[in-house]
Amino acid sequence: MMWGGYGFFGGFMMLLFWGLVIAAIFVVVKWLSDNLTGSHRGKRDAMDILRERFAAGEIEEEEFERRKKALER
Repeated sequence: MMWGGYGFFGGFMMLLFWGLVIAAIFVVVKWLSDNLTGSHRGKRDAMDILRERFAAGEIEEEEFERRKKALER
């Protein structure tokens, strides 16, 4: 039996087309959600860097608290 006159190839192309449409929609939604929510993978904020410096012993507790207060403004 033939599918719409195109046989197996036509059915395969239809599945491929809809798969690409769905994949494109997924990529666009993912890109928009990342950009609109301000999600930046791999980037650290200032507070993270401050905590790391304090944990590594690069700054003292007094300096940590002073900078923490300045960042929380």
